[in-house]
Amino acid sequence: MTRTTETITPELQAYIVDHTDPVDPVLAELAEETARLYPDHKGMQIGAEQGAFTTLLTRIQGARDVVEIGTFTGYSSICFARGLPSDGRLLALDISEEWTSVARRYWERAGVADRIDLRIGPALESLQGLPEQEQFDIAFLDADKTGYIDYWEELVPRMRAGGLLLADNTLSHGRVVDPDNTEPHVQGIRDFNDRLVADDRVTQVLLPLGDGLTLARKN
Repeated sequence: MTRTTETITPELQAYIVDHTDPVDPVLAELAEETARLYPDHKGMQIGAEQGAFTTLLTRIQGARDVVEIGTFTGYSSICFARGLPSDGRLLALDISEEWTSVARRYWERAGVADRIDLRIGPALESLQGLPEQEQFDIAFLDADKTGYIDYWEELVPRMRAGGLLLADNTLSHGRVVDPDNTEPHVQGIRDFNDRLVADDRVTQVLLPLGDGLTLARKN
């Protein structure tokens, strides 16, 4: 029996990926193209095991309406959309026409373009423009880290009871526990994590999946 999370070595990471549903050619090619086009930003893309987890979670939840903040080149949106029924909808919010032009191509290839509504512009403004009513089954937060709390406060009222909220990069590559690291994006994650622990509207757990994936359920 162990009471602590196993340290994930590169070898163990490879083993995890090898024993998770395999990545299909569309996602594999998207990951390769993203790394080639945007080598300085490829870390913004979720990992293969995270993608498999989000698809499975979407199916388990029986989700029909999902919102994603931070689309990049579309890997995560494909994973969520694949977990939706044919009449389900994913609202994808991003600020970059360039990055999402790649996403659009791969949504078509993956056969999920008809389930995705992409809105370009500041995500906070897009959220604030939505009706303040319970409408989403799942929300995925993977955008600018200093804005996480603001996004959160707009998302929670718009989640249905029992809805799931996921936030990526909540370990900030381990920097959250380094008191000497005061970079704004690291402090933004610390503040966000502290906010969630104190938020009695949700029940949450921080999972050591990828760079930290927080899963919260609206009470």
